[in-house]
Order: sequence, then C-alpha cells, then structure tokens
Amino acid sequence: MRRSLAAVAGAAALMTVCDGCTVRTTGSGGDGRSPVPPVRIDVGPTAPAGASTAPATPSTPAAPGDGKPPPAAVTAPAAPGPPPAVLWSRGDTGRDVRELQARLRQVAWLFDGPTGTYDESTERAVRGFQGKRGLPRTGRTDTVTWERLLGMTREPGQWELYLMGGQPAAAPDPRCLTGRVLCIDKTSRTLRWMIDGRTLSTMSVRFGSQYTPTREGVFRVYWKSRHHVSTLYDSAMPYAMFFSGGQAVHYSSDFAARGYAGASHGCVNVRDEAAIAGLFARVRNGDKVVVSW
Repeated sequence: MRRSLAAVAGAAALMTVCDGCTVRTTGSGGDGRSPVPPVRIDVGPTAPAGASTAPATPSTPAAPGDGKPPPAAVTAPAAPGPPPAVLWSRGDTGRDVRELQARLRQVAWLFDGPTGTYDESTERAVRGFQGKRGLPRTGRTDTVTWERLLGMTREPGQWELYLMGGQPAAAPDPRCLTGRVLCIDKTSRTLRWMIDGRTLSTMSVRFGSQYTPTREGVFRVYWKSRHHVSTLYDSAMPYAMFFSGGQAVHYSSDFAARGYAGASHGCVNVRDEAAIAGLFARVRNGDKVVVSW
C-alpha cells in the first residue's frame, strides 16, 4: 500500500515538472496498446516557491522630494514660416504689371493705367487692397496678395491691358515698305513712321467708333494744321495731318485722359503729345498714309 501511494505521488510530481509530457494509459488486455488516444498535457513553467502570482503593474515614477507631481512638459512654440515671395514691387515693368494694374482697376483700387510700370499709385493701390483684407500693408505684390486678387477678378482683355496704349506694333503692311509712310494698323492700334521700310518711331492710336469709322486704304497727306479746331465738332485737333476728307492724324487730349474707353469721330488720335509734335515736324504734304486691319 505504501509503495502504491509512493508511485502515485511520483507520477504526480513527474507531471508537475514536465513541460509537454504525454501520458499514456494501458488497457486491461496487457498487450501494451492504448484503447484511447494519448492525452497531451502542456504544463507551463512553474514559478519559484513563494513567488507572487499577481499581474505586474507599471511602475509610477517617484515624485520629487517635496511630494509634488512632476511638472508637465513645456512645448516650444512653432517657428514662424518664411514670408510669402514677392512677385512685383515698385520699379518693376512689363506685361505682368499691366495685368496686376488691370485687375486692381476691376476692383476699383486703381483708376490710372494700366501703364506697365509699378509706380507710386500702383503701390498705394496694393497697400489699400492688402489692408482691406487683413494682409500686411507692404505695397508689394506677394504670392498671397496675388492669389486673393485673382480670386476676386477676371482675366483682363487685350484693351483692358492696353487701355492707355503701349501695346506692341504689328508687322507693317507690305504697302508701307517703300517711301515715306504713316503706316497705321487698326488691329494693334499703332502708327509707325517709316522711311523705305525702316521704322523710325511708333505710337499708340485710336480710331472712330462703329458709327464714325476711320476709313481704310492708301492715302496722301494733303494738308497740315498745327492749331486746328474742328468746325463740325468744335473740338481741338492739334498737329492735324489730313489724309482723307475731314479725317486726320492728330493729338487728342481725350485719348490721353480716357484711353480706349473713348473713340474719335473718324480721325486717328494720338495720345502722346510729344510724339505727335515730333512726327508733325517730319511729315510732309504728299507723304503716303496706309490704314489697314
């Protein structure tokens, strides 16, 4: 009986220390075959005697000596980003400046031009636009200012960009390539003074309205009148060079003031008084005048 109890105790101890032991039972037939499948008993590692089985908890850092909790971490403020890039500022020139000025005119911040030159009035208009929208009032057009202006305006047309003239001249008509010629192009709204195919000067011009159109064709200067006044419209026509009936090339103060917002009664208007004065001194009666599209 003691040997049986000892055997049972030894078996139990063996099961306790074995990891993954398989226990087999023999049948009563004594042939060594098991009547049931073997049973696998996996026994995890045992803790040392006297060790606690309670789950571990994360340790809490000790408080400072005065018993107060540790101070919270302080996050440094983010460094400010770089300022927006400046696209155009006072003194810049070109087609992009014209577009800026045309768009400022659309939102009533600029009333002159476009001239294509970033001048004092353009800087003042940009500063006002920026201040109205809470942007830094620098007077310089940076990327942020430009994006805001783009969102409030439309693409300006050709004659919005060149409202006061300054557009490039078109290629001269073939009829302008010989002799002394006032070569006038209605498409580009320019006048070239040419001698034997060489352009000596170019100026912006405007024409009559649809009700009083400027005639196209080849003409000759037949009369020059320095201080002419129209008897039909009672308007001044300084430096007039007549080429077809009552139609003449002459200086127009209205063109100088309003640009292409106005029109003539059929004459070819010049807005640059100094330029037309110089031209008037060079042109002779009999010189050719070509007006074309």
